[in-house]
Amino acid sequence: MKFHPFVLPFTIGLGFVIIYVVAKWGIWIYRLPKDQKGKIYKNIFSLKPILAAWEVFLESLIHRKIYRKNFLLGYLHMSLALGWFLLIVVGNLETRIFTPNTLNPPYLPIFFEYFNNDIPEALNYRKTFTVIMDFLLLFVLSGVALVFFKRIKSKALGMKRTTRHTVFDRLAMTTLWFIFPLRLLAEATTAAIFDKGDFLTGTVGKILIHSSFPVVSFYMIFWWAYSISLGLFFVALPFSRYMHIPTEILLIFLRKFGVKEKKQHTSFTDIEINSCPRCGICIDTCQLSSNLGINDTQPTYFFTSLRRNNPKEKITETCMLCMRCVSTCPVGIDITSIRNNQRKKEQNFKEFEISNLNGSNIQPAKVAYFAGCMGHLTPSVIKATTKLFKEAKVDFSFIDEDGSICCGKPLLQVGEEKSAESLREKNRELLARSGAEILVTSCPICAKEFSENYNLEIPVLHHSQFFLNLVNEGKLNVNESGKKVAYHDPCELGRGLGVYNEPRELLSHAVTLVDSKQEKENSLCCGGSLGITNISAEQRKIIARNTLQELSQGVTKTIATGCPLCKKTFQSVSDNYKVMDISEILADNIEQKVEVNCPEPELEVAEF
Repeated sequence: MKFHPFVLPFTIGLGFVIIYVVAKWGIWIYRLPKDQKGKIYKNIFSLKPILAAWEVFLESLIHRKIYRKNFLLGYLHMSLALGWFLLIVVGNLETRIFTPNTLNPPYLPIFFEYFNNDIPEALNYRKTFTVIMDFLLLFVLSGVALVFFKRIKSKALGMKRTTRHTVFDRLAMTTLWFIFPLRLLAEATTAAIFDKGDFLTGTVGKILIHSSFPVVSFYMIFWWAYSISLGLFFVALPFSRYMHIPTEILLIFLRKFGVKEKKQHTSFTDIEINSCPRCGICIDTCQLSSNLGINDTQPTYFFTSLRRNNPKEKITETCMLCMRCVSTCPVGIDITSIRNNQRKKEQNFKEFEISNLNGSNIQPAKVAYFAGCMGHLTPSVIKATTKLFKEAKVDFSFIDEDGSICCGKPLLQVGEEKSAESLREKNRELLARSGAEILVTSCPICAKEFSENYNLEIPVLHHSQFFLNLVNEGKLNVNESGKKVAYHDPCELGRGLGVYNEPRELLSHAVTLVDSKQEKENSLCCGGSLGITNISAEQRKIIARNTLQELSQGVTKTIATGCPLCKKTFQSVSDNYKVMDISEILADNIEQKVEVNCPEPELEVAEF
């Protein structure tokens, strides 16, 4: 067996990281709840492992989601991940071909050029492998060059802000920077001494010789340095941001098996937070950062506090729960659920007692209409919605017209699960009295809560979905006014429920829609989120103003939204804008046929 002491740093580091990762995986899987383990046993012998492996290739090696952020940023990650992976794969293949019938140690493919410098280039395939390995090394080095460039000019790679690094982050990052340049120097000095190499290693070797560089003296120094850099990287990896590399692989497989975040932290939560690469994309995405300069509460720092078992209330609470970070996270971590679960752990409020409940006048009907808290704070939305119901001759019951109570979502967002369940039980009673076959809400927050946490046996529709069905069935006739309108995707309706196209299709029957750069998955929050309680009313207005400016694009002053909370928040800063709910635009077009008028705001915006 070929051996030299310089391989020891690499071998020790590799052994350490393998033992650590396997042990960590084993502990996490062992601690999963029984039902989550059952999903693993059920799917492990299906086609899902193959699908998971394909997703690992696309996301962990190709970094498909990061390409959507910025091409250069995607290429940077792909060149390092895929390039290093191919160097290992091709290196192992090369070792198998040129050292057959021997038990090769794991370090041999990594240091192949040192131990096999006597293989003649004329041997079959030898030259081909040399060219391929040179190309792959250049591929990885191009990524290293982009890493250095990113440190100087991160905006060119689509990153306005980057995360703060820990000591282990810096150690792992520094060694990673040096690994491949040192490999190039080690192989180049070898090529210079033994007259080998190709377009990269051979050329660099010749340059070193012609520049009178003492290649013989530095020959072993470079090989030692290369091995030490690899070893230090492996030792630092489990305690640094790079732990996401092996953890993300496990996460992808578990998600493919159907394992999800539950309503309380489990070891799956540990897997998710350790899969965070701390890339900083969530910082740029967050409006608290871009609008208010709050740069230390985003998911990357929230997860760091959880990993250290030192969650801070400020970090946990300072989030609008708008899910913009969820839509852009390259790993697809269920950030909002984890933050909500942490809020539950930190809250100690008493459960609310709900004893008095009106609703005795509820009449049985096919459709139950639930306006919700914010619907009742925007009466014009209720007026327009009920007008459209009547116009289409819908058999409906306004189940929270008298004695309205909340859907429970605001309580859930601040961690009050038990109190939220009390409200759910009361609302289930209202629905049962109505005997409805469909539940329609004006509020996306209510729609998401009823859809996800009520276990209803009837469909839950936002009013935009329901009215679109009526238009398509010919039960509602809407005239096109020609008015230019920008549509705002509410967070809970868009990112929360995935309802993007129905509101647009419905509005297109009445107005001409203006496209916005920040729409659909990238839609901006209005700033009125009930999920955050520690920013001021003025700070909310700053966010609202910026969102309105982005939406209008200087083309229109009329904004349509599908959320009464968004409408009320926008109206607080809408001196130069008309803000209307989808239902109001439809109702006005039916009534006035052509012209779209904006009703005067009924109430002052609520300060949260």
